[in-house]
Amino acid sequence: MTNLQYEQMNGLSLAYIGDAIYELEVRQHLISLGLTKVNELQKRSKHYVSAKAHAALFDLMMTNEILTDTELSYFKRGRNAKSHTKAKNTDVVSYRVSTGVEALFGFLYLSQQHDRIQTLMAWIFEQVESGRTVK
Repeated sequence: MTNLQYEQMNGLSLAYIGDAIYELEVRQHLISLGLTKVNELQKRSKHYVSAKAHAALFDLMMTNEILTDTELSYFKRGRNAKSHTKAKNTDVVSYRVSTGVEALFGFLYLSQQHDRIQTLMAWIFEQVESGRTVK
């Protein structure tokens, strides 16, 4: 993908690819921890991939000021996108924030910022596993 392509993509398209990238990173991480039972993998993954988890993680990202201005811009592109899909098992605000987080990862992937993805994912794993996302 070239810069022109991802720069012209709407927030929902970025979120579509970002959701897959983020989910794959989480799945690889959980498998690397030695988890093998599918039910346990599903249960644990919700702590990382749910809209509620994304909202808590984004709050921490803002508190810790870990996103660049460009990353925040792509987050907002996803968050502000007009989706015709209804939020499942969460409120509209958390759903929109979740879409923003997914768009951020879509942007990072399409702009080939793989090291940045790994840095953010390591930070996310640390936040979730230390209990900082539980309210």
